Amino acid sequence: MGYGEIYGGLLKEIAEEADAIAMRYFRGDELRIDRKGDGTAVTQADRGVEEMARARVAASGLPLDVLGEEMGGGDAKSPNAERARMIIDPIDGTEEFSRGIPTFGTLMGIESNGEIVAAMVSAPGLHSRWWAYRSEGAYRDGKRLHVSNVNSLGKAMVFTTGTGPSKNAHDQAKIRALLDAARNSRSFGGFWQHMLVAEGAIEVALDWTSKPWDLAPLGIMVEEAGGRSTNVRGERTIYTGQLISTNGKIHDEVLAILRRSK
Repeated sequence: MGYGEIYGGLLKEIAEEADAIAMRYFRGDELRIDRKGDGTAVTQADRGVEEMARARVAASGLPLDVLGEEMGGGDAKSPNAERARMIIDPIDGTEEFSRGIPTFGTLMGIESNGEIVAAMVSAPGLHSRWWAYRSEGAYRDGKRLHVSNVNSLGKAMVFTTGTGPSKNAHDQAKIRALLDAARNSRSFGGFWQHMLVAEGAIEVALDWTSKPWDLAPLGIMVEEAGGRSTNVRGERTIYTGQLISTNGKIHDEVLAILRRSK
């Protein structure tokens, strides 16, 4: 039995209800924006989606734990090797969501034996949903995805999280060097840039200081579309804060720039 058959139904059910919850508040008068201890935004949509997802997992009968951005639920610094778990960001891009910008989504990844084996990203503001299952391909709205064939960074489009004050000067220099080496670049960030790599629309996406729930479903999407997703050391992990996704053909070139920049 494939991972899609095991987890696909649950992920779709949660995505459908998450979309409904999010759109109930998006650009609405009832939306309330609070600030967490680290200054990041949280809304009743974030909490509502995660509460719903946890209830759906509990009712599914599947042997899954849950790790979520808003309610915790386990070790967020390393894989859970003992038991499978869903890792969920109920509203990725809460800042955008709270400002009426449609580039937000619900991110879900199923981790088993330290590996993400199933994933879904649902972005109702973009009218799009992506999913991937290990060894079964990556899809957007039923269409199979493939990365681009661009074979040099000088011909590539690169998206990053930018070089703002949340990064130190050394990291800012690394990212700027990457942007300068590309043909085109944008500072965008978030899940969508990685989906664009998987779709073949761009060649590189970089997240530099993210949590596991921000990254859990992204790497498998890119890998199943034929690309690569690693940290700057070339490790396939969601637990070091970095995720660099490429079409695979220029991955080593991208990592070399990020490693040598001073």
